[in-house]
Amino acid sequence: MRSRFALLWLALHRRRRMLAALALGMVVFESLIVVIANTIPPTQLFGGQGGTPPGAFKAFSGSTGDVSIASYPGLLGAGLVHPFWIAMQLTLIGSLAAAAVAADVETGTIELLMVRPVSRGRLLAERTAALALASVLLNAAATGTMAAGVLLSPRLHREVPITGVFSAGLLGCGFALCLTGFALAVSAVGRRRGQVVGATIALGSVGFAVNFVALAWSRAAPLRFVSPFHYYTPGDALADGTVPWVSFGVLAGAGLAGLTAAFVLLARRDLAP
Repeated sequence: MRSRFALLWLALHRRRRMLAALALGMVVFESLIVVIANTIPPTQLFGGQGGTPPGAFKAFSGSTGDVSIASYPGLLGAGLVHPFWIAMQLTLIGSLAAAAVAADVETGTIELLMVRPVSRGRLLAERTAALALASVLLNAAATGTMAAGVLLSPRLHREVPITGVFSAGLLGCGFALCLTGFALAVSAVGRRRGQVVGATIALGSVGFAVNFVALAWSRAAPLRFVSPFHYYTPGDALADGTVPWVSFGVLAGAGLAGLTAAFVLLARRDLAP
C-alpha cells in the first residue's frame, strides 16, 4: 500500500510531527471547552439568561438561528469556531496545500518529480488525499474529545445529543474541504508557498469577519452568503442533533469545485521555476 501511494505517505510522513502536535493541541483545547461548560453554567459565564443573542454573537456560537452562546450547544459550538480552532485548521490546510505544488516549484524540485513516471494528476491526487486524511484526523480529534466529554457528563448529555456532536464533526470536515479546494487551486498556479499560506489565511480570517459583520449589521446581511462560516454552523448541529445537509452540500460543493479547478490549472500551467 505504501509503495503504491508513495507520494501520499511521504507527504504525511514529512509532516508527522506537525500533525501530531495539531491533533494533541485540538484534544487539549476541546477538553478545556468541555471542562468549562461542565463546571460553569453558560448563563453564568456570559451573564445572560440563554435567550436569543444579538446577531453578531451567533458567529461565536456557530449559529445562524436561535442558538445562544449562553447555552450548552452554543458554548460547545464556540469551541468549534474559536480563533484557536480556526488557526489549527488553517495551519494544516495551508501547510499541506502549499507543499502540494507551489513548494516544489519554489525550490525547483518539481522538475525532478516530472522526469519520473509520475503524472501531474497523480501528483496532485495523492497529495490531495494526504491533506484530506490529515483534515479528517484533526476534526476527528476535536469531535472525539467533545463526544467523550458529552457522554461522561450527565449535564451536557441532557442538553446536547451525541448525534449533534458527530453532525458538527461532519460539518467541520465539509468546512475543511471548502478551504482545501481553494488552497489547492492557489497552489496549482502559485510559485511560492507563502502565496498559498497567505491566501488560505486570508480566506479564513476574511470569511469570519464578513460573516460577523453580516450578522451584526442588517445592511450587510446579504454578504453572509459568500462566507464559508455562514454555512459552517456547529452550534445549530449540536442543538438539533442533525446535519444541516444544505449547508454541508454548499461547503462540499465549493471544495470540489476548487479541487476541479486545481487539476485543470495544474494540467495547463508551466512548471518551470
